[in-house]
Amino acid sequence: MTLQFSLGSAAPESVDTPCVVVGVYENGVLTSAAARVDTAAHGAIKRQVESGDITGKAGTTALLFAPEGVTARRVLVVGLGTQKTFDGARFQRVIIEAVRALGRLPIDSAACYLTDVDVPGHDAAWRVRTAALAADYAAYRYTATFKPRDKSAQPELAALTLAAGNDAQAGLDQAVAIAAGVRFARELANLPPNICNPAYIASQAEQFAGRHDKVSCNVLDEHKMAELGFGSLLAVGRGSANKPKLVVLEYKGGAEGDKPYAFVGKGITFDTGGISLKPGPGMEEMKFDMGGAAGVLGGFIAAVELGLPLNLVCVVPAVENMPDGDSYRPGDVLTSLSGLTIEVLNTDAEGRLILCDALTYTVQTFQPRVLIDAATLTGACVVALGKHATGLMSKHDDLAAELVAAGEQTLDRAWRLPLWDDYQVQLESGFADVANIGGKNAGAITAACFLARFTEGQRWAHLDIAGTAWDEGRKGLATGRPVSLLVQWLINQASQTQK
Repeated sequence: MTLQFSLGSAAPESVDTPCVVVGVYENGVLTSAAARVDTAAHGAIKRQVESGDITGKAGTTALLFAPEGVTARRVLVVGLGTQKTFDGARFQRVIIEAVRALGRLPIDSAACYLTDVDVPGHDAAWRVRTAALAADYAAYRYTATFKPRDKSAQPELAALTLAAGNDAQAGLDQAVAIAAGVRFARELANLPPNICNPAYIASQAEQFAGRHDKVSCNVLDEHKMAELGFGSLLAVGRGSANKPKLVVLEYKGGAEGDKPYAFVGKGITFDTGGISLKPGPGMEEMKFDMGGAAGVLGGFIAAVELGLPLNLVCVVPAVENMPDGDSYRPGDVLTSLSGLTIEVLNTDAEGRLILCDALTYTVQTFQPRVLIDAATLTGACVVALGKHATGLMSKHDDLAAELVAAGEQTLDRAWRLPLWDDYQVQLESGFADVANIGGKNAGAITAACFLARFTEGQRWAHLDIAGTAWDEGRKGLATGRPVSLLVQWLINQASQTQK
């Protein structure tokens, strides 16, 4: 079920809703909405604060049922933490916890007044957009379930009114479009790999293009790619019965002849490691190895839904990496689309082998003004940055700064790692132009250094989302990152172009 959003300006104590959401700081200070509700309810909130039932600690929730004097049937009080240190990241967190609490109630709608809370450095449009995106994230349920559902389930949260004036409408409009892209990315990545294979990704792209006049889709099969010389990409897919696809989406929202922006996303729909077989425990998570593809497709969808005035290309190499009698091997030498030869030292370093051909194709075909790839590329990036920050690498300081800024704006944050030529020596090979791995040290950086060899002369950035694309564990779900970062960056580019 997709959460529907609206803006509202009714007084919190008189809004007619199954539940009204207000905030309280850790020191017992009530927000203006909470104070109004408390006054109408004859001090019901303050009494619980004084008794210790409401602590105000960030993310905690307390429910008041049918308080006298308040129109809403319930009041959900959300802890905001200390007022002095309240910031955007905590604002996002308390919205997520509030919506999770709402989801446990037998209600189908609610009115949230947390968007009235002051967030230093951010206006009402930002608060509404961030709140809507956080709420949609928290309300997401994996819908392509293969388990029987309880037909007598209680009502589910379907509509959320956010307290704000008309000056926040632009923020809500952006949130709705970005949320659609995030949901698409999450749903695609969460699907089991026996469904979400290269052909399925191609079909989803074709269906989306069919619904939008300004979007076209071209899918290259293994025969066309062989004809063109995709030697590196095709080698990775040789061991699978699910043949590779190169999915190419074009959106023409800008002027005719304007160079497009370009996204490329790693689409390994399942990664066994190939002949360099991965350990069995946890291998089921390798269905998420197409998180880069899901992310750039979600970003593309959001940009189209927003109607951004620019041209955009999205290229997805979709491949399955399996062991088989025809699989590529450690020791093989591949000839890439660029003409560079690659010595394979590990078949589990396959993402860069499909990306290098996709990047070359994108540059040769579209001459983009900017090229950004996203990939669940290295475990080394997870070791370096954990699950909170996406790894960002680029030789272009201005582009890196733009992407970092977009991540800060959306709280879909990235952290820049070096991409110095000093690291290139680790990729030297005695049998080819380059090796596909650079040893155990600086693995995230050497992977990006490999890709840099195929993007020379191009304004390019690489996003390693291995730590941020999904939550670990058997019940872990895809996050939809870096959709928000990519779309915010495009919004910023469009805004600068129009000035």
